[in-house]
Amino acid sequence: MASVLVDGRLDVDAVRSHFPALGQKQVFLDNAGGSQVLSDAINSIRAYLEETNVQPGASYDVGQKATEKYNEGLKAAAEFMNARIDETVVGPSTTQLFSNLSQAFTLSFPDDVEIICSSIDHEANISAWVRLAKIRNFKLKWWTPSSDPGDLQLTADNLRPLLSDKTKLVTCTHTSNILGTIHDIKAIADEVHKVPGAMLCVDGVAFAPHREVDVEALGVDFYSFSWYKGLITRWLAIQTYGPHIAVLYGSQAAQQDVTSLGHYFHTPANSLVTKLGLAAASYELVATIPSILSYFGPDRKKTWSAIAAHEQRLQEILLNYLNKREDVTVYGQTSADSKLRAPVISFSVKGKSSKGIVEKVDSCSDFGIRWGHFYSKRMVEDLLGLKTDGVIRVSMVHYNTGASSPFI
Repeated sequence: MASVLVDGRLDVDAVRSHFPALGQKQVFLDNAGGSQVLSDAINSIRAYLEETNVQPGASYDVGQKATEKYNEGLKAAAEFMNARIDETVVGPSTTQLFSNLSQAFTLSFPDDVEIICSSIDHEANISAWVRLAKIRNFKLKWWTPSSDPGDLQLTADNLRPLLSDKTKLVTCTHTSNILGTIHDIKAIADEVHKVPGAMLCVDGVAFAPHREVDVEALGVDFYSFSWYKGLITRWLAIQTYGPHIAVLYGSQAAQQDVTSLGHYFHTPANSLVTKLGLAAASYELVATIPSILSYFGPDRKKTWSAIAAHEQRLQEILLNYLNKREDVTVYGQTSADSKLRAPVISFSVKGKSSKGIVEKVDSCSDFGIRWGHFYSKRMVEDLLGLKTDGVIRVSMVHYNTGASSPFI
């Protein structure tokens, strides 16, 4: 695949040429809900269905090819986040993968443990753990970083008072799909692991489209993201320029607490696919993942660095405008520094309906933005106090341009 870099900088025209949907008039600024799909991923789906649409595992020629494509997809998913293939499972969504995981914990967790759950997360990384606590009568502690809507950042310091020798699981987001703030997951993981046997489960859906994911460096136990939201999925469920599937990472050590939900005769027993896959991974969609990996080129670190620099320039345009307005409240980091936030920008306007503003933009432009709580309903209503129509959200990725800002 041709490089999307020129002299170390992102070539946005080259980037956009890989996404057929960008040829439309519509300007896509709702990427946190689902990014556009790479042409190579689209072609991969077609090729799989035309040439290898059989159940993997057979010994005949096409069956072997189908098996190879599926295995290459799993291998690429693991490589994307620096994991082992037996630590990786693909499923229909991050929500489903976390639900499967919580069901496995229902059978394996001892009595009288405590779960700590971030209150600023997408419901995908909340409801599964609330249900687990209710079924097993575990104590559930809410991790609310601050009572100040402008300072909702998860840190090791504001987690520490909640930890105890009974803590078994801590769940949080890498980047909020409302606030865009990037949390120091390595520091949080280190704090969690001071408690013997405690584990950290991270939702990376709003992070993975914007920055490189390295589960080993982060020190997480589980990480999930969705491949269709800006890029891929992580225990790791990602949204990353691919089709509607997600991926979950679970370290080998943490898998000791994962009771298998699979058929008793499935092997290998220590594989995350065996334990949580439940035949839910669409073969033709898994087969697209190598094409997504290829898009980032031979030096993925350099590509991710260029993406971060370009996205910082994008969010500077919008944040500079919003921060100057006295009638606008920006939620999360108001700085455009790419080390502090991803270009998922949510705000409200004093005296104005979020829904009304978005509908006005719809009526007079081709800019596609959204209003609502975006499945972070607990935070938007209870912490931000926006109980009617939520926030206005503009979510950009690296294929957007400076001209994408609806406020230029």
